[in-house]
Order: sequence, then C-alpha cells, then structure tokens
Amino acid sequence: MKRLIWAGAGVAALAIAGLVLWPGMSERAYSQEAAPRPGGVPVKIAAATITPTPVQINTIGTVQAIATVAVKSRVDAVIDQVLVKDGQFVKAGDVLFQLDSRTAQAAVNQAAAALARDQATHANAKRNVGRDQTLLNKDFVSHQQFDTDSATQQALTGTVQMDMAQLDNAKTLLSYYTIVAPLDGRVGLISLKRGNSIKANDVPLATINQIQPIYASFALPQVDLPDLRAAMKEGPVTVRVLPQGDRGQAIEGTVAFFENAIDTTSGTISIRGTFANDEQRLWPGEFLTVSVTVRDDPNALVVPSAAVQQGQAGTYVFVIKDDSTAEIRPVTIDRTVAGRVVISKGLSAGEKVAVDGQLRLNNGTRVQIVTTDKKPGDAS
Repeated sequence: MKRLIWAGAGVAALAIAGLVLWPGMSERAYSQEAAPRPGGVPVKIAAATITPTPVQINTIGTVQAIATVAVKSRVDAVIDQVLVKDGQFVKAGDVLFQLDSRTAQAAVNQAAAALARDQATHANAKRNVGRDQTLLNKDFVSHQQFDTDSATQQALTGTVQMDMAQLDNAKTLLSYYTIVAPLDGRVGLISLKRGNSIKANDVPLATINQIQPIYASFALPQVDLPDLRAAMKEGPVTVRVLPQGDRGQAIEGTVAFFENAIDTTSGTISIRGTFANDEQRLWPGEFLTVSVTVRDDPNALVVPSAAVQQGQAGTYVFVIKDDSTAEIRPVTIDRTVAGRVVISKGLSAGEKVAVDGQLRLNNGTRVQIVTTDKKPGDAS
C-alpha cells in the first residue's frame, strides 16, 4: 500500500513539473517560429515610377432613356387590332394599334362627295361668267346679270375651299384611328388588348423608351467642375460606364452636357453622358459605375495599390532602403487608376516599396527581397 502511495506521488510530481516546464518550452518554440529568417523577412517589391496616367473622376450613376413616350388614343374608339407585342423593338412609323375607323371613313367619304358636288357647280358658274363676258362686249347681256354670275362663281370658290378643308380634317381624324410609333425604341407592356373601348387621352396603351442612343446620368462634386469644363473646351470628354453585374469591358461614351446650376443641398452638379448602346447593354433604370477622364497627367508618380497600407495616422508604405531594411513612410494619395495609386507626397521616383509581406515589417526590419516575374509598377 505504501508503494502505491509513493508511486502516485511520483506521477503527480512529474505532472506538475511538466506543467511548469511546458510554458517555457512553448514560449521558446513560439519565439523561434516568429523570429525572422536569418536573411531577413521575405518581401516582394516594386519601384515607384513616373508614368503617364489619366486623371479620372469615379462615381455612381443611372441609365436614363433619352425619350419616353406614353402611347394614347386621340379619339374615342374600340381597339380593332393590336399589331405589336410586349417588349418588341419598333421603328418610327410602325403601326402599333388599329382602331375601328368605319365612322371616320364614312365622314371622309361624305366630305369627298360634297367637294366633288361643289367643284362641279363651281365649274359651271365659271363657264357662265366666261359666256357673259363675251356677250357683254356685244351688249347681249346686261351688266347686272354679269355681276350676279360673277358673285355666284366667287361664292362657289369659297365653298370649294371650305369643302377641301373639311375633307382634310376628316382625313386627319381618320389617321388617329391608326396609332403608330412616334420614335425608335422598345415597347413595354401592352396594357389593353383587342376589343377594349378606349377614350381619348385616357390610359396609355403602351410605353416606348428610346434606348439607342441612351443617357447615363450622374453627379459630380462641384470641385471637379472646373476640370470638366476645361476638358470640354479641348474636345469631347470620354465617359466609361459599367452596369452592376456586367463582367464585360467598360462602355465608352461622351459627356453630353452638365446642368446649369449646382445643387446647393449636396454641392454636386448633374451630368449626362451619351452612349450609342449598339449592343443594348445599357437599360433604363440600371445603376452604373462611372469614370470620367478629364485629362492626362504625364508625370504621375505611381505604385501598385498593394503597396499602400492604411493605419490610424493615415496611409503609408514600407520603403525598402539600400541596406535592405524597411522604413515606414507616410504618403498622400491623389487617386487610384486601374490598380495603381498615384502618390502626390511622401515618395520619390525610383524608391522601392514592399508590395507583399508587409504584415511582418516594422521600422528597421531587415528584409530579403523575393524576385517576381512582374514588372515594376504592376500590382502583385
């Protein structure tokens, strides 16, 4: 029994000793794991370079149709034919709806008949005046008869002109029974079908949006307006947009105009860009990412965006000095273009910055440069 007690005590002592020794062993192992390699912390670097870079303004916008028309009837009638389908693309002049026009056609026929009657009467009156003129020279007709026949001819001339106007009006009313597309565009939902009675200027039969060309509407801060105006004086200003969810290339257009006043509430100005939209990738109501190129900066100092870090005091980069040590350098960012950051202050051309491995760096940390296949200035 005593031997068992001593054996248990020995095992407990060894366990306690293990608990005492293990934290120390763990601490040494951790310190060895966290220690830099003998040659320094491995990093990838890129050089800050002077590269011609466009000055771009990036924002969010929406697509707007250049024209939207609500197609309505101008007369009271019954829909006889629907010659368009939901979502169909139509050209200006295409027939959309045919209304029951029998009454209007009868009015045209009646006006045409009245015109023909009065034209015949007018022609006879004109002949009478001609005969009276010949007989008057021979004193076979009195002046009173000649004056009466001349007045009758002039009255019938006015009657014929009135008949022609009434016929034109009847034909115009008849044309209202054939509803055509006023512009090129895409038709929305057809709200009324064949057989429905409609009233003049009542509910729209359909809506047409002109989508070729099309607008992109967006707002820019007022501080960017001088650059935009200066660019527009030099020529067309390029606008690139990309709809949300579209994985294709950016769509190019030009600035059409900017609003004549700045919104005092937001301090922005509304801009519209025009796009041909040949592939119909832009759809009214879509949200867009917008990039406006106002000019080119030939002497922009750029580094890969991976080099720039964000700290509590602002943005900074790790500059790799000639003695293979790292230095924290605060920098001022002007803009970001296509994965490259334009530095306006804090860095010089030719200085090397870390683009990978910065998490293990600090001021004075020795580094080991890892070569890459990427060119200086490209993002890692």
